[in-house]
Amino acid sequence: MQNFTLKLKLLFLAIIVTLGLKAQRIADLENLALQVDTFYDGSMGTPTVSASSSFISGDCVFPNIWSEFGYWESGWAYSNKRDSMTAGYTNQFSARTGKGNNSSANYAIGQNGSKLKFNSKGVLMGGFYITNSTYSTLSMQKGDGFAKKFGGDTGNDPDWFKLKIQKYTEGALVTDSVTFYLADFRFADNTQDYIIKKWEYVDLSSLGNADSLLFTLSSSDVGNFGMNTPAYFCLDDFTTLSTVTHVDDESSKKNLILYPNPVYTSLTVRPDFQIYKVEVFNQVGDLVISSHENKLDLSFLTMGIYTVRVTSDEGAIVVKKIVKE
Repeated sequence: MQNFTLKLKLLFLAIIVTLGLKAQRIADLENLALQVDTFYDGSMGTPTVSASSSFISGDCVFPNIWSEFGYWESGWAYSNKRDSMTAGYTNQFSARTGKGNNSSANYAIGQNGSKLKFNSKGVLMGGFYITNSTYSTLSMQKGDGFAKKFGGDTGNDPDWFKLKIQKYTEGALVTDSVTFYLADFRFADNTQDYIIKKWEYVDLSSLGNADSLLFTLSSSDVGNFGMNTPAYFCLDDFTTLSTVTHVDDESSKKNLILYPNPVYTSLTVRPDFQIYKVEVFNQVGDLVISSHENKLDLSFLTMGIYTVRVTSDEGAIVVKKIVKE
């Protein structure tokens, strides 16, 4: 009776996969351990050593560069600092909100020119939440030793601070972009001028699929050495959509063998092409395994129907279903 029920579920899943299955994945940074009111900037306790690293949440890979001169040079950091009041460079790791989106703890901090990578090629993007850092907010609001007060003394200066997001596909930077103003003082009515001080949603669906993203900050306040406005922004809850696509080509299906099926513990993937990646999705479309190997340990998975998606080095995708008992 149990095997009969599983076979019925397998048939039902085949119908779903034929139509296409999308699962939402959210990079909320909460999987990254931090003590309360601290941050990670890539130093690894070795301030005189240059290092390149990254941290991962959801489908997102956040590169980080630590300088040999003892500072966070570029890329991303992550934080749960709550200081929304202290001005200046010493408070560069705090969001103006004093917390993550939806009152969560962790959030990411990006610098000008930061790149965001994905752990799959051609990821379909939803969007993310953004706010200003405390450092940038108070600099624009009051001015400091380097940057001007936005609006000037009269409030009429048409100042602005914005983020431009572009995507890479197959190594090429695409001209299509999404722009978000972190501050805008260009209105004729000064009461409409604003500096973002809460989490706001940025919709990236118009960009479609991407391999990675480039974040570029710019400002109306520019001096002899470039932008004066502190070049930071905060990001949280980056949403991606994993899509399982049905493969109609029967000959392609025959080129992939999965055994045993049903499987109890270990699954062997035997294609006649070079594997780039093997992914396993559960019945609601969540990615539960991602590997570059042809042998997968499925012992920790619960009984049910799963979809296996195998991607070749050339980008070809073959999808098959398995039963986990």
